[in-house]
Amino acid sequence: QVQLVESGGGLVQPGGSLRLSCAVSGSIFSFNTMGWYRQAPGKERELVAVISSRGSTNYVDSLKGRFTISRDNAKNTVYLQMNSLKPEDTAVYYCNGKLQRSPYRVPDDYWGQGTQVTVSS
Repeated sequence: QVQLVESGGGLVQPGGSLRLSCAVSGSIFSFNTMGWYRQAPGKERELVAVISSRGSTNYVDSLKGRFTISRDNAKNTVYLQMNSLKPEDTAVYYCNGKLQRSPYRVPDDYWGQGTQVTVSS
């Protein structure tokens, strides 16, 4: 089965940086779109950033340029560089992949298990 495995989370002080990785295995296809979502305690899961197969990116405005998403198709891995971290960034971060099997249907979603990011002094 297809697996998305996140890594790189942990405890960091405010102002610090982390780089999350998401490795995809178990498939012979590439996702059309990959992205990062996060879910903070008591909140709904929200989109953080997305990157297409062609490398175009989009970010949530509230991040204000602190986060950068990138993709290495040769390694089948997507990354999220997080700088100037704030306590409100504390959340479980999930890797997401979308596979467009047909133009007549919405893409299929694949999710990782999540990695905890805690920003605290």
